[in-house]
Amino acid sequence: MKTFVGPRLRQLRREHGHTQAEMANRLGVSPAYINLMEHNQRSLSVRVLVGLLESYGVDWQDLVSDNDDKIFDDLRRAVADPIFSDKSPDARELRSAIENTPVFTSQFMKLYGEYRMLVENMMRLGHERMPQELLTTSAETVIHDFFRSNSNFFPELEREAAKLNADLGESVDDIYSALKGRLKDRHGILVKLCRVEELGDALRIYTAEDNEVLLSEGLDHINRVFQLAHLLCFLECDAALEKVISRLTDDRESVINRCKVELANYFAAALLMPYDVFLTFATESDYDIDRMAARFGVSFEQVCHRLTTLQREGNKGIPFFFLRVDKAGNVTKRFNSTAFQIAEYGGSCPVWNMHTAFRTPGVVVPQFVELPDGGRFFTLSRTTERPAFSNDTQDRRLVLSLGCSIEHADKMVYAKPFAIRDKKDFSKIGINCHLCPREGCSQRAHQPLLVELNIDPSRRGSTRYDN
Repeated sequence: MKTFVGPRLRQLRREHGHTQAEMANRLGVSPAYINLMEHNQRSLSVRVLVGLLESYGVDWQDLVSDNDDKIFDDLRRAVADPIFSDKSPDARELRSAIENTPVFTSQFMKLYGEYRMLVENMMRLGHERMPQELLTTSAETVIHDFFRSNSNFFPELEREAAKLNADLGESVDDIYSALKGRLKDRHGILVKLCRVEELGDALRIYTAEDNEVLLSEGLDHINRVFQLAHLLCFLECDAALEKVISRLTDDRESVINRCKVELANYFAAALLMPYDVFLTFATESDYDIDRMAARFGVSFEQVCHRLTTLQREGNKGIPFFFLRVDKAGNVTKRFNSTAFQIAEYGGSCPVWNMHTAFRTPGVVVPQFVELPDGGRFFTLSRTTERPAFSNDTQDRRLVLSLGCSIEHADKMVYAKPFAIRDKKDFSKIGINCHLCPREGCSQRAHQPLLVELNIDPSRRGSTRYDN
């Protein structure tokens, strides 16, 4: 009986860092023969088996043993779990995964096993009365992943925004009046500015029955304009909005409603900062955010958000991630078109200087950072002000952080004063302490979940975890 060991042979070669030519030289065969074996087009011969035993010290039983059927059954049960979509891979796809990507398949099964253990522990602790909400993905995560899977770019809304912008045809100075006129003339809706005491905690209230939209005096001019543009999305772009929403895989009402709000914000930004004109000026100004904000009559935060959406095929801007946090480290907004892993919840890495930006309000703080996987990014952080209604709500600043891969840093005015020399210039950060595997970090506050740190009772490092 012929024995095929393609995936195992490929894995063995990669584990030793060898090319097909190097392995062929060790085994006394041609590189072409190794290639054919790895693709299961040649079976394992006695000569090659002996060569593998002598050159790589591999146990022949491990090499030729076949537990693919067991792996296939385990994988088939895993993908049948209700957490996955209704469309499960067929038998051929599963076999292909086992044969061609054995390491990935093994890691997937390990991850699924950890998930099952977590669910079982939760159910046991909750006496099998665990609320279903705890076992489902949050609306914020679903929406973040939805935006990211679309590269933060929605052509349907871009087209509608460009059309409305052309209809308005007003300069930045007149856009507020133009939006109010549009609401009144096209929809019979009046815009009323109300005292803070009248609206309480609300900044905008739209009542279709009364044909009026109430704006709080707590909003500055820029945000009043943005709120009216946001409302026009629902009034004039409902078909485009529904088309985008139809691509959501989660039909929970909370998810749909929250996603509509974020998409309306996307539309408002696209209306006030038209794609082509905005991208051209961003490039000309070396991505000077303050200049862009002044040019388009928008806020620093709105520019940062808009920069993450410039991903039209054939005319892209720099791929950015954008994050907003409060003083407690809670993430209140996040958008991402990069490989940067953004912490969803509190506990962001204290080595990242986005937290120190609170000490220098209004100042852009740049930083070169390196993630545990070696990915390197350029980030800039700055505070933003929120509407303050009374002495009880003073100083509720948030910090914005915008970042891009290091390969794009030289296109930004903020990076030009710095010389990028080597890795010592990069601050070594993590997603957060719970997930970061770095050892010897002077800021470590938690034992990492997935890594066991070596503990030496005879030594005390800079933290209780550095022993």
